[in-house]
Amino acid sequence: MAEVQGLTKDKIHHRIRETAKRLGMVYLILTAVEVVLLVIGKMDLFDAICHAFTTIATGGFSTKNSSFAAYSPYIQYVVVVFMMLAGINFTLHYYALSGKLRKFWGDEELRFYVIFIFITSLIIAVLLFLNHFSGVEKSIRNALFQVTSIITTTGFVSSDYLIWPGMMWFFVFLLFFAGACSGSTAGSIKMIRHIFLFKNFSLELKRLLHPNAVLPVQYNGKPVPKDSFLNVQVFFLFYMVIFALGSLIMSTTGLDFKSALGAVASSLGNIGPGLGTVGPMGNFAHVSIFGKWFLSFMMLLGRLELFTVMILLSPAFWRK
Repeated sequence: MAEVQGLTKDKIHHRIRETAKRLGMVYLILTAVEVVLLVIGKMDLFDAICHAFTTIATGGFSTKNSSFAAYSPYIQYVVVVFMMLAGINFTLHYYALSGKLRKFWGDEELRFYVIFIFITSLIIAVLLFLNHFSGVEKSIRNALFQVTSIITTTGFVSSDYLIWPGMMWFFVFLLFFAGACSGSTAGSIKMIRHIFLFKNFSLELKRLLHPNAVLPVQYNGKPVPKDSFLNVQVFFLFYMVIFALGSLIMSTTGLDFKSALGAVASSLGNIGPGLGTVGPMGNFAHVSIFGKWFLSFMMLLGRLELFTVMILLSPAFWRK
């Protein structure tokens, strides 16, 4: 399980061992419930166990070449629910199972995460339907599945978003930089950082209008230190610079530029499918040996949240 505590300071227990035990129990409960629901949907037990493991871990590996396009709508909806749950801070899951529902629903990042998924899914579903790509239910299902899969960085596929009408693939591509909640198993930038960026942007606008005003910023009812905004801004800048440089490097390995963009964004965010030849119906088998090594480094860099690797590569760290 990745990022046990996330960017917030909430603690389940003062002892790390007890925290790990309780979060591990939440993880096992979610996995077991998903296995049961998938078996009810007539998925065989082996496939159900494999898919439950990779859903809660947001790993995205499937036993089918066509991923979840091979399964029924019922199974796809079940997986959507558990992808969403996997993208939530596991500390909040523990609170919910402990009956502390006010702490669960009161979390600002959780509310933003859920609203963002549903609004984005609704926009894509409407566009799919208006472009006569599919009927109402299928448009909603494919939009909800793919949006949830990309935002949570699970990487499952129910439909090839590269053949969706117009520039909808670009809309999906922007979601590569979203990420789910801190303290979840998801990768990419994370919702809490987007919230902090938005709060900082709003704060600067207010300062332009009221230069002498004292304008405290709160998150979950607590004041946010100025250092938090700076850390988020630096992380976001690093992330985008690494993405841009990585895309340029990958474009020299034989990939077309669209595929290079998708490969780097997908690897850095630990998502899975990308764009072009590495899209949802493609794979990375044709990528050059150097390209595979480079993308492996991008995956490691993204999974460790940039700063850890940057510190390890710093000469100052080794001098100490």
